[in-house]
Amino acid sequence: MTNDMDSRAVQAQPGLKRAIGTPLLFAFIVGDTLGAGIYTLVGTMANDVGGAIWLPLLIALVVALLTAGTYAELITKYPHAGGAARYVDKAFGTPFLSFLVGFLMMASGITTAAALANSFAGDYFASLFDVPALPVAIGFIVILTLINLRGVRESLGANLVASMIEVTGLVIVIVIAAMVFGSGGGEPARIFAFAPDVPPLQGAFAASIVAFFSFLGFEAAANMAEEVKNPSKAYPRALFGAICTAAVVYLLIAIGAVIVVDPAVLAQSTGPLLEVVTASGFALPPWLFSTIALIAISNGGLLFMVMASRVGYGLAETGLLPHAFGRVLPKRRTPWVSILVVAGATMLLAAIGDIGTLAETTVLLLLLVFLSANVSVLVLKKDKVEHKHFSVPRIVPILAIIASIVLLTQQTGIVWLGTAGYIVVGVVLFFIARFTRKRGDEKLARTGAIDTIG
Repeated sequence: MTNDMDSRAVQAQPGLKRAIGTPLLFAFIVGDTLGAGIYTLVGTMANDVGGAIWLPLLIALVVALLTAGTYAELITKYPHAGGAARYVDKAFGTPFLSFLVGFLMMASGITTAAALANSFAGDYFASLFDVPALPVAIGFIVILTLINLRGVRESLGANLVASMIEVTGLVIVIVIAAMVFGSGGGEPARIFAFAPDVPPLQGAFAASIVAFFSFLGFEAAANMAEEVKNPSKAYPRALFGAICTAAVVYLLIAIGAVIVVDPAVLAQSTGPLLEVVTASGFALPPWLFSTIALIAISNGGLLFMVMASRVGYGLAETGLLPHAFGRVLPKRRTPWVSILVVAGATMLLAAIGDIGTLAETTVLLLLLVFLSANVSVLVLKKDKVEHKHFSVPRIVPILAIIASIVLLTQQTGIVWLGTAGYIVVGVVLFFIARFTRKRGDEKLARTGAIDTIG
C-alpha cells in the first residue's frame, strides 16, 4: 500500500459511478452524525455541568468543525482514498502507522457498540421489560452479530427506516420541550445552572469529551468519495452543513431537556430523553418513545459492529492482521472470524464497562485517529494533484491538533489504560501477522525452488 500503488490503481480503474449529489450526501452525513449517543449521553453530560449542557456541546462543535476542515481537504484531494489510515499511508508510507490508525478505528467501533449495548439495556428497555441489564446487553450483541453474519445487504432498507425513526424521536423531544416552555412550564433558568461542587470550566471540558461522541460520524463519509458528483464542492458543503445541522438539533435537545427535567434527574438516568417525555405530561405513551429510542440504539450498534468487522477484514487482506480475520462464509461471503472476534470483544467490554467510560474511550481512540489525519494534511500540503480540491489554511489543522490535545488531557486514567490495552493487543496481532506472512513467503519460495529443480 504505497503512494505509487494508489496512483496506478486510480489510473487503471474507471471507478464507481458518481451519482451522489450534495443533498443526498448531506442527508447521509446527517443520518450518520445524528446517532444514538444523544439518546443516552445528555444524562452523562448533566452529571458534569448540570443544566449548562449547551456549553460542552459548543466546545465539541468547534473541535468537530476544525477536524471536518481537515477531512474536507483530504477527501476532495484524494477522492479514492478511504479514511485516515490511507491518508497516513500517503503522508508517511509506514505500514505499522497505517495499521495502527486502522486498528484504532476498529477498536472505536467495538467500544461504541459496547456502549450502545449497555444503553439498550438501560432505562429505555427497563420501561418495557423487567430483565437484568447484562443478559439484555449480551442478547443485543448476539442478535446484531447474527444479522452481521447473514449480511448487511438485507438490512440497508431497514437502516434507512431506522434512521428516519431515530430523527423522528429527536424531533418529538424538541417539540414536546417547546410546548412545555410555550405553556409556561419548566424552569428555563436551569440552563445556566452548573453542577454543584464541580468547577464550571473543569466540568465543561470533561463533558465536552462525551459531547464530542455525539458529533462522530464524518469519518465514514470518506468511504463514499468516489461516488460523489463534483466532490470538491459537494463535500465541504455537505460536511459543514451536516455538522451544523446536528449541532442545532443537539442544542435544542439539551436546552429543552434541562428546561423540562431537573439536571440531577437527567444525570441519574440512562434514558434521559424518556424522562423528558414522561415529565412533560403529554399524551405520548412512554412505551412508544422507548421503542423509538431502542430502534435508534440498535441501528447505531449494528452499523458500528459492521464497520469494525469490515476494518478487521480489510487489515487482514492487506496482511496487517492475521490471515484468519480474512476468512469468509462460503455462501454469505461475510468475514465470520472478524465478526465473531468483534462480537466477543464487544460482549467483554459491555460486561465490564459503563456507558460514560466506554463513550470516553471511543472519543480518545478517535481523537488519536483525528490527530493522525490533521498531521497528515499538513505533511501532504506539499503534495500536488491535478484536479481542484478544497483546501484549508494551515492554521485549521494546527488548531485542531491543539484542541484534540486539550481534550486528550481531560481523559481519565482508566480510559487511557483501556486505550493502551487496545494498542498492546494491536501490536501483538500486527507482529503475529508479519511473522506468519514471512513464514508463508519462505514456504512458498522453498516450494517454488523444489518445483524448479524437479
